[in-house]
This record gives sequence, structure tokens and C-alpha cells, in this order.
Amino acid sequence: MKVVIQRVKDAKVTVDEKILGQIDQGFCLLVAFADTDTEETLEYMARKIVKMRVFSDADDKMNLSIKDVDGKILSISQFTLYADTKHGNRPSFTGAGNFVASSKKYDHFNDLLRGYDLTVETGEFGADMQVSITNDGPVTIIMER
Repeated sequence: MKVVIQRVKDAKVTVDEKILGQIDQGFCLLVAFADTDTEETLEYMARKIVKMRVFSDADDKMNLSIKDVDGKILSISQFTLYADTKHGNRPSFTGAGNFVASSKKYDHFNDLLRGYDLTVETGEFGADMQVSITNDGPVTIIMER
């Protein structure tokens, strides 16, 4: 599993000019799955994201979690995180998980995040999406497990 975490002031995702998800302060997550990802993998990643302290406290130190700032999450599926660019100029995506299994993992991962009493907005798995963000900081963190 790979996740790109972006601390945002706001973010939204549209498909066919229709807004599917929109948040103000929080995280925009770009999420990809491999066939080897397990329940334990999804639980670990959700827990780490929720507890990650990258929001500023009163002393302007990154010391607060998304829950501490009442932040929200915009979760976007993005299999292209598994691009292999070692050979040639056209990326290979063979490391990305099976479409049907990854779709189920994506839904379950978002439910795990919601289980922490967070608002989680999403795009549409497998769709051609347009994602707009205002990255805050910028703070961008890459997690892989």
C-alpha cells in the first residue's frame, strides 16, 4: 500500500464536472493498493495517518494531529503510485493491485478512517478524476507498507 499525504487548506474532486468530494482543512490522500496488502496493512496505515502530527500548534510547531484540528480527509484512489519507470519511457503498472480487490480495499480503508470519527470524502474508484488542492506548507508525506 502506498499513500501520499498532503496537508491541505482545501481540496475537491470532480468527475464529469460534478463535485464528488470537497473538504476544507485536512488531508488529501492519494491511495494505491497492492495484491499483498492485508487487513493489518490497512489498519496500520489508517492509524498512522490519523495520529500523524503535522498541523501547527500555538507555537507554530508541527505537533497536532488531524483530529486535534478537526480536519477532514479527501481520499483519492490512484493506482499510478505503483508506476515502474525502470525500463523504457512508458510506465508499467503491474505492481498495482487487482481492480476489484483494490476497490474493496479502498472502501474498507476509508471506512477504517471514518471509524476514527473523521469526515472522509472520496472520489470515484477507477474514474477519470480532476483533483484540486491548496497544499498547506507545503507538507507532503509519502508512506508505504
